[in-house]
Amino acid sequence: MTAAEHSMSLRKLLPPVHRRRTRIGLVAGGLGTYWPQFPGLLPQLKESAAYVTERLQEMDAEVTDVGFVSDAEEGAAAAEQLRRTDCDLIVLFLTTYLTSSIVLPIARRSHTPVLVVDLQPSERMDHAGFDTGAWLAYCAQCSVPEVGNVFRRAGIPFRSVSGWLRQESAWERIGQWVRAAHVRAALRHARHGLMGHLYPGMLDVSTDPTLLPTTFGSHVEVLEFDDLRHRVERVTEAETRDRMALARKVFTLDDSVVDEDFAWGATVSVALDRLVEDFGLDTLAYYHRGLDGELHERLGAGMILGASLLTARGVPAAGEYELRTSVAQLASQSVGAGGSFTEIQALNFEDGVVEMGHDGPAHLAVGARGPLLRGLGVYHGKRGWGVSVELDVRHGPVTLLGLGQDADGSLSFITSEGTVVPGPLLEIGNTTSRVDFGRDPGEWVDAWSATGVGHHWSLAVGHHTADFRAAASLLGIDHREV
Repeated sequence: MTAAEHSMSLRKLLPPVHRRRTRIGLVAGGLGTYWPQFPGLLPQLKESAAYVTERLQEMDAEVTDVGFVSDAEEGAAAAEQLRRTDCDLIVLFLTTYLTSSIVLPIARRSHTPVLVVDLQPSERMDHAGFDTGAWLAYCAQCSVPEVGNVFRRAGIPFRSVSGWLRQESAWERIGQWVRAAHVRAALRHARHGLMGHLYPGMLDVSTDPTLLPTTFGSHVEVLEFDDLRHRVERVTEAETRDRMALARKVFTLDDSVVDEDFAWGATVSVALDRLVEDFGLDTLAYYHRGLDGELHERLGAGMILGASLLTARGVPAAGEYELRTSVAQLASQSVGAGGSFTEIQALNFEDGVVEMGHDGPAHLAVGARGPLLRGLGVYHGKRGWGVSVELDVRHGPVTLLGLGQDADGSLSFITSEGTVVPGPLLEIGNTTSRVDFGRDPGEWVDAWSATGVGHHWSLAVGHHTADFRAAASLLGIDHREV
């Protein structure tokens, strides 16, 4: 089975969780003084605006088109309409020259990031056949620097895409900003579950739960393992059998899997689904140390199967209480790139690769083949035992996304692009990959570590640094690239 066939099969078995769609606001504009002077101009510009609406509606977003504005009063009215819509991004389409007074209210009153788009009708003018009215459909670029200047003076971040109407490279740049809006939408409205307690001594993992609401608008729901225990106690034997049957369709079971441990993981999985539903969670980070096989230790040890299935359905899960990494996984997922819980495992200087992976929950969509369920008598660095997910990451381009935090408490997106290449992998119940960053592995580790990233991050398939850089811009945080 190919990676694409495997992904399609997973979607059928594990239908994704449905969330609020990304909302894109759209307003087109030009200088109303021109309309009586050149009667054919406005209809032409509105045709271009209709094409822009059509293209945006193809980008998996809910588009609110508030129409065409021609003066400052109409701009202010559009701003109020967009403010009520609660957009994740506003696209301001400049169709011809307009004064900055028309569009400043849209940026100021909506409290939403704005993308200025300037797309002239074709690649170039027909100089011999054009009159003034025809030229005016090509002169929107004239107002782009004006808008940029006024935005800067108003303290408003300025972003723009200039090109021509059917230029696919320009639409790819616009699409990048829409993908960034998907990230902003996901993080603005996310409910992050945080269950258990910090892995003792992991100071880089420690995150102030207030930081996410104040930075992104997210909510952090503090949970206890007793919230899970309560739901585990109510799982029926029939539900456990059904979950085991589902797991057999999704995973290949290794001979090391103990039936009792498999059944326990399936029971915890059913309870995890209810926990997520009851608290409306979009992510889950968890850890519990436990002692001598007591119930809470067994709950923590039984999480991997259910957490991997949740991650595959679009609810990223991370062990070791890694709240910031679960956020990075949600951002990766929002651009359609998966996003699996990852750290450095070893360096291979002979092959020039960084070996990466992690025990615990995996994102099944990044796999090169069907995932394996392996039985482990001990979890390294953690108490407990049970079933674990083993997964090889598909070969090809990947992007690492981590959330760093600075001395002033501010968060940042940190990315690095590489390529997963074939070669020997450990068979220890982990997600594993060999990533070639095109440089000495030790030098890469030094540069990556100097950014302020923690020792966990999200591994996403494809190259998405440009998407995450744009998302950082919309979120108002820094972006760093290695």
